[in-house]
Amino acid sequence: NALELSAPASPVLLECNAPTVPPGWLQLSGHPKSIAPMANGIVRKRISGPTDTELLAYRQLMVDPHALKVVPKFLGVHQVAGEHFIELHNMLHGFVEPNVMDIKMGFRTFTETEVSNTALRADLYQKMIAVDPTAPSAEEHARQAITKLRYMQFRENMSSTQEKGFRIEALRMRGCSPVTDLKTIKTDHQIRTTIGHFVNGRRSVAKDILKRLRQMRTLIEKSEFFQRHQVLGSSVFIVYDDHQVGVWLIDFAKALPLPQGVKVTHRRRWQMGNCEEGLLHGFDELIRTMDAVQANVHTAVRHQARATDV
Repeated sequence: NALELSAPASPVLLECNAPTVPPGWLQLSGHPKSIAPMANGIVRKRISGPTDTELLAYRQLMVDPHALKVVPKFLGVHQVAGEHFIELHNMLHGFVEPNVMDIKMGFRTFTETEVSNTALRADLYQKMIAVDPTAPSAEEHARQAITKLRYMQFRENMSSTQEKGFRIEALRMRGCSPVTDLKTIKTDHQIRTTIGHFVNGRRSVAKDILKRLRQMRTLIEKSEFFQRHQVLGSSVFIVYDDHQVGVWLIDFAKALPLPQGVKVTHRRRWQMGNCEEGLLHGFDELIRTMDAVQANVHTAVRHQARATDV
């Protein structure tokens, strides 16, 4: 479920009428959902422990003068009944009935370790043909088995991930239920239509989002943290209401330090061992898309104004 994979987009956060402190939060320790809002604009997210990858990432992000302007503020670690949680700024705090979109970044969201095993797996072949019976090659059909890398790339290729370096994971419009079946949104037209629907004809919203995305790209390019890490599975989180717009980069559970001597551009195509994940390629494409959406909104508003004058 896309909303469960992305912390700020989880149902408990997207519920406009959710209490500031959910009743029975301490009972959530065994719950599959790992995040919930607390008091005073804080979100608490479950982690594995003191050496958790996301915790280590946020501690480094907060001392990077460029990176800290891109991500939600890290407020510390909390321990309850043996469970560890990081506390972050609740990005929905201060917004009134907001519209929310989660965009998964990069043209690779899996780690190299996850797909390094070249064993053929019949279960992944069955999963593939359940989604698309025509996807396997003749050889794969004959073997009735594929590698995990083949399966993961097949899944990534269903969306805009491999080409654009981003995919729309989920969105929620004011007064509507979250929409999560967006992984097959792939073409330029589909992507622009979906994002255009999200900005809802608001030229100022499109303009503010575009300005913030460009600022974030520049900050990431300057950041030492991003020069030293491959950042997999992170999302651009966009929220706006009638008065303000917010955009952040979230989710650092797979922000892995680069091996000694390895450098990444965050734009080159991935090959096993080069650690590239396409984060900045995704920003480039998302900015290009948002620029087109803003232009379409501007044109639509101008045509509407002319029609009104007539």
